[in-house]
Amino acid sequence: MPWPTGPAPVPRRRRRGRPRRYGRKLRLASRLQRESGFETAPSPVYGEKNVRIAYRSEDLLWRPVGHLVRFVFVRHPQRGDLILLCTDTTLDPLSVIALYGYRFKIEVGFRQALHGLGTYAYHFWMAKMRRRPRGSGNQDIRKQPRRYKDSVRRKIAAYHRFVQLGCIAQGLLQLLALEYRPTVWQRFHSWLRTMNPEQPPSESVVAQALRTTLPEFLADPAAPSDLVKFLERIRSPDILRAYERAA
Repeated sequence: MPWPTGPAPVPRRRRRGRPRRYGRKLRLASRLQRESGFETAPSPVYGEKNVRIAYRSEDLLWRPVGHLVRFVFVRHPQRGDLILLCTDTTLDPLSVIALYGYRFKIEVGFRQALHGLGTYAYHFWMAKMRRRPRGSGNQDIRKQPRRYKDSVRRKIAAYHRFVQLGCIAQGLLQLLALEYRPTVWQRFHSWLRTMNPEQPPSESVVAQALRTTLPEFLADPAAPSDLVKFLERIRSPDILRAYERAA
């Protein structure tokens, strides 16, 4: 990671050319080894009780972003020394530490959305997209015709809707896993190596249980008729073949 710098010193006499912006390079390890400036507080990370940490923060210039970045130096009794980075300089250090604690959950949720539901596996092609040489970088459409710009906007809007629908579906699966855990495990007619019915199931387990109970749901006379008609329509062979050709 590029070293951060302090602000450039203000010269006594203005010189020709652009004023210097960055000061001397700073070693983050040396800032962490300082004894002064550290405060102690209970750990804000989820699941940690009776754990006290020492922390201090400092706003430094970072060349990759070109502005001030908040560095949080943490001394954890079990995890050791940590250096956290946040581009929002208005957040207090304990909030930054708490947010970093949720990164593992966020990454697991992203992995489930990508591999389990295909939330980010969109392939929407635009027939009017002009061919461009490989490695030419981002496309500048400011000088393109209005019709071409509208097509690009529709394509980007399709991306957004696809991802939003995937996130909604993932949220519904998580809700079913938390609220109807026994029913989901009862309807899950498969096998897992680490299956524990006492714990909430994953999104994949809930999706498998829903697929297993779909014929039973369609045959239930108490099921909403509009939803049954919609599911019957998308299960027809013609629709399935059309989806296979599109894929």
